[in-house]
Parts: sequence; C-alpha cells; structure tokens
Amino acid sequence: MITVDLHPIFKNNRDIELALRQAPLRAVHTGEDAVQFIPGKGSGQLKQRVLTFLAQKHIKKLYHAVETLPGNSGRVIVRLAPSGARSAAPLDDEDGHG
Repeated sequence: MITVDLHPIFKNNRDIELALRQAPLRAVHTGEDAVQFIPGKGSGQLKQRVLTFLAQKHIKKLYHAVETLPGNSGRVIVRLAPSGARSAAPLDDEDGHG
C-alpha cells in the first residue's frame, strides 16, 4: 500500500494536486493494490478535496472502492481495480484542464 501524507503540503494547492494525481499512477505502475491518503482530521476540507478528486470519472476507472473508516476519519483508503479492469485513461481532466 502506498501512503500519501498530505499534512506537510496542506497549504500548497499545486503540491496537493500533484500528490493526488501521482499516487494512484505510481501504485498502478508498482503493482500495489491500494493507496492510503492521510488528510488528517482537521476541518475536513482536505479530506473532502481527496474525495472530490477520487469522484472524477477518469480517476474512478482506476479503483473499485474507497474506504473511510468510522473510527479514523483522518485517512482515506483507495482499493485499486485489478490490473485487467483498469483503464489506460490519462490522469488529466477530460476537457483538457489539469
């Protein structure tokens, strides 16, 4: 499982976006079956940003489940789809932004 701690970069939008985009791609390339994002408990804005990122259509193709554990609201686990089921979709927005 690849772990991405977003605490150190929570104030830098560009770094957050880069970390969110790179982690699933790195997991796919290394054969990992999950990515754990740690946004922390805080106000919940960073966690919501992770969930919003994961809800994008082209990102959803990479995973089959997102887990947010009731006892640990400070982490989000993404279970990647089996390699045969993954799309080769690029990790940028469909309208060319990203």
